[in-house]
Amino acid sequence: MRTVSSWGRLSAPLHRVVVLNDPGRVKSIVSREYPSGLAHGMGRSYGDACLNPDGVLWLTTGLDHFIAFDDKTGRLVCEAGVLLRDIQRLVIPRGWILPVTPGTQLVTVGGAIANDVHGKNHHLLGSFGDHVQRIKLIRTDGEIIECGPHTQPDWFAATVGGLGLTGIIVEAEIQLRRVASPWLQTETIPYGDLDEFFQLADGSEVDWEHTVSWIDCVSGNGNRGLFMRGNFSDSEQRPEPKKRQLVMPFVPPISLVNSLSLRPFNAAYYNLKKSKAGSAIVHYESFFYPLDNLLEWNRMYGPKGFFQYQSVVPREAGQDATRAMLGEIAKSGEGSFLAVLKTFGNRQPVGMMSFPRPGVTLALDFPNKSAKTLKLFERMDAIVREAGGRIYPAKDARMPRDLFEAGYPRLHEFLKYRDPGISSGLSRRLMGA
Repeated sequence: MRTVSSWGRLSAPLHRVVVLNDPGRVKSIVSREYPSGLAHGMGRSYGDACLNPDGVLWLTTGLDHFIAFDDKTGRLVCEAGVLLRDIQRLVIPRGWILPVTPGTQLVTVGGAIANDVHGKNHHLLGSFGDHVQRIKLIRTDGEIIECGPHTQPDWFAATVGGLGLTGIIVEAEIQLRRVASPWLQTETIPYGDLDEFFQLADGSEVDWEHTVSWIDCVSGNGNRGLFMRGNFSDSEQRPEPKKRQLVMPFVPPISLVNSLSLRPFNAAYYNLKKSKAGSAIVHYESFFYPLDNLLEWNRMYGPKGFFQYQSVVPREAGQDATRAMLGEIAKSGEGSFLAVLKTFGNRQPVGMMSFPRPGVTLALDFPNKSAKTLKLFERMDAIVREAGGRIYPAKDARMPRDLFEAGYPRLHEFLKYRDPGISSGLSRRLMGA
């Protein structure tokens, strides 16, 4: 047994870790040798969705082989433990790219499907599951299920965004999209308040594939921010930027994100970016994954770890709900450096339990200050509940069960597809098993 933490480092429960590195042995391991557990990739979920305290974790990062790639059609088949980073580096020189990618490429394909991750282009291309053509799933009773949008679509809808609870994803087929180069034509636009943000978001969705905003949640009533948008460029090839990857080398005794550091840090970040606002050509890794340049950045929150709170609320309630949540954060004296505000497109989710839905999503990181932080979340929950929104399970460690059930109306339909041999900290907390 050994301790395993998720990305938020809020706890370090004991697990028996069983490595899966031979796809031919997965069925035997999960149905006979260790018939109860949870698939675990890179552990980038923030709370307990990727943990199985006092139980087995089937570690999937050894299932990391590419199986087939057709560079005429852009169809890729790979094992579930392949990292998005390794896909990007394989296919971009061949003129293809993952259609949808989250803010880190250090996640596995299986994790991206299980959480139906989204990116900056949801308004045009939806979520990761929109581009998965086939999934190979192994159940703990030994059954092997092949499913896709047109093959056993009910199993597919349950597995995309299904939090790894329908079986072990061992293989996937993904449709990539064409790109002319790894570079994007981008614009950075400072804004002064939420009204400006929504005008920029609404005005950018037709002409810009990627849109996202950083918002300064401690700047006062105005809530200034930076709106970023980008399109892939067909400009001439440029030299690859030099990779400067750093590592947060230790866990400081207290969080480096605190009341003394946050306000000046946000002000300096805003003013630095504002001074460089305008158009630029940016490499895809810098645009999509800026935090991947600092490995183990989650250590900066100290020994108590941190929470991420990500919600989505319907578009018609989005402006008022976002303003109300930011108001509660300001009153609490809490704050976040990583505060991201974005609009999702008018697309129905692929999975029964997918987080993305039409609306406005706000994501913020908070140092763990125990009861004080949890009290703030209760007030934010009330706003999300009243607006008819939902919380992102992949980021969650504490949402109440009634909010989960209200936010995911297909939950009872999903439960029919659960694998009884699979359980997680989140499933026991929010589903009772």
